[in-house]
Amino acid sequence: MIYIGCTGFEEHQVITGKTKTGLSEYASQFPIVELDTSFYFIPTQQAIKKWIRETPASFRFILKVPGIFTTHHPLPENTTFQQEAQRFLERIAPLYQTGRLFCVLAQFPARFTCTSEHVTYLEELKQLFSTIPLAIEFRHRSWYDKRYNKNMYRFMYAHQLSLVIVDEPKKLPTTVPLDPTITNKTIGVIRLHGRNDAGWLHTGKDARKFRTLYRYSQEELQEFATLAKELTKKTADVAFIFNNNSGGDAAENARQLIQLLEITYHDLNPSQLDLF
Repeated sequence: MIYIGCTGFEEHQVITGKTKTGLSEYASQFPIVELDTSFYFIPTQQAIKKWIRETPASFRFILKVPGIFTTHHPLPENTTFQQEAQRFLERIAPLYQTGRLFCVLAQFPARFTCTSEHVTYLEELKQLFSTIPLAIEFRHRSWYDKRYNKNMYRFMYAHQLSLVIVDEPKKLPTTVPLDPTITNKTIGVIRLHGRNDAGWLHTGKDARKFRTLYRYSQEELQEFATLAKELTKKTADVAFIFNNNSGGDAAENARQLIQLLEITYHDLNPSQLDLF
């Protein structure tokens, strides 16, 4: 199955015309969402159970793993990675126990390069999250170097890790290529960040306003539609996640891709129009 959705659910004004969109409203348009709240803090079970109540049984979630597991945040004192992983798994248990968890996502920073030390780290990470689907996104192109990429693919496949297919700006030496390799027969994840070269390099407090400021063209979306059809031959479920939302373009582009693929999601939440 092809799932198409966005990062977050609140900032898609095109769905309701309101400044903030609720999860139940978002779930009237899309069958999947990626949430990064868990990157900053582990959500409570009450919050997770509320997500489940507000979405249909067919709805799926992608959650980022806490930042301590991707070298973004330091490990708190008086705890271990094993303890923090167990705490995370216990909190999100309602999602995978009800079949709502598509996967958890480990998005590594550009400093996480292709080294033997980091490969060992990935092995340890997989052991920590061995009971749930785990997707890995790299931000350094050394992982895609022709000298190493075949071994990387084999490693990912052997450990049942899903290599995230990434669409980023194309002209920068610091970005990774769009590599359509599937390394997991169960799930595939494609994250679409836009192709704004200048915005991607923006730094400072307002970087978020520019980094993913991009609207995909109809021609580019057609390329993704073709890719989606190819990927369904290699894995059971594929998730296309639009993250190009600095200018509010993600939801509209997601809708357009759904139309191009002629997909009808029959079991979404009822929309406001459906209620009248």
